[in-house]
Amino acid sequence: MLHYIDHSKMGRGNHGWLDSHFHFSFAEYFNPKNIRFGILRVLNDDTVQPGTGFPTHPHRDMEIVSYVVQGELSHKDSMGNAHTLSRGQAQYMSAGTGVTHSEFNWGTDALRFIQTWVVPDQNGYEPTYGDHRFVWEDRIDRWLPLATSSDNKTNAAPIKLHADANIYTAVISAGEQLEFKVAQGRQAYLVLLEGDATVDDIEMKERDAVEIIQQDVTITTRHHAHLYVVDLPFDEKCYMQKYGE
Repeated sequence: MLHYIDHSKMGRGNHGWLDSHFHFSFAEYFNPKNIRFGILRVLNDDTVQPGTGFPTHPHRDMEIVSYVVQGELSHKDSMGNAHTLSRGQAQYMSAGTGVTHSEFNWGTDALRFIQTWVVPDQNGYEPTYGDHRFVWEDRIDRWLPLATSSDNKTNAAPIKLHADANIYTAVISAGEQLEFKVAQGRQAYLVLLEGDATVDDIEMKERDAVEIIQQDVTITTRHHAHLYVVDLPFDEKCYMQKYGE
């Protein structure tokens, strides 16, 4: 099963310094039928203007991955970490028993990044932080694992999650295609970050998404496609709540 999500119908929060597209209920956007996608609780597409950002704030019991699409993301937290990431790089924070952090754009251009929250397999982990400077070419016409569950030995990634979740990115060249496999008992949430893409027979625009339920898909592009996908266990209760099928 495939379900197309038009970005123009997503939740939106525009505060001048911050322009957010909310894939699921968050902040000022609330839809009781769109709280989450299984254990994927938050996926925000944030654009932050230069010299601005999120001041220090707390998190707890959540696996948080940030992926930079454009610009520079500067992170600082209560564990003593202070790092700046650029296009195609990712950071991970397991909030666990509690952590505070800030995220700013100290660059000269707008920062666009994907903020992903996944519910952990249990509460109370010791807070941790990590980031990785992925090589851009490693995602050309193939899936690059950004983050995987700690027990995933097949597509292991340098970022390990306390959750049964796997996050990948890919850039498909003009006129090429790429398959993404979603096994029985699994579901995936795929976002077109940049470019154009057709997922089976669904034509996508930049920032659109597709829910993929227990089936493989083939993704094609005319010009290029920068993709981000989260693979998770299928959640029938969540699915029924949203679609009633």
